Amino acid sequence: MRFEDLEVWKRSARLSAEIYKELRELKDYGFKDQITRSGLSVPSNIAEGIERSSNKECLQFLSYAKGSCGELRTQIYIGMDINYIPADKAKKWIEDSKEISAMLSGLIKTKRKQQ
Repeated sequence: MRFEDLEVWKRSARLSAEIYKELRELKDYGFKDQITRSGLSVPSNIAEGIERSSNKECLQFLSYAKGSCGELRTQIYIGMDINYIPADKAKKWIEDSKEISAMLSGLIKTKRKQQ
């Protein structure tokens, strides 16, 4: 299995790129750094997990990706509340991150059955 073929990786990488583009001009570098890092962490951990040789390691990194998804969603809510992220964009990203999280749950469940 190649991580590039996983829909969850494709969607999370696309979301990460959208966040970078949207916040390109944001001057609050602390917030921008934190939200872009958590967004980038999701597809990065998926890729790292899939590339690992053991199922146990794979599950660990998929779990990290799911955790980063929750962290990202928290930061999107806060970014919307402080008017860094337009509400319509934030709501779309929140829905995207919820769907990505659900996809990760399914992938984790499948990987656990393979143990």
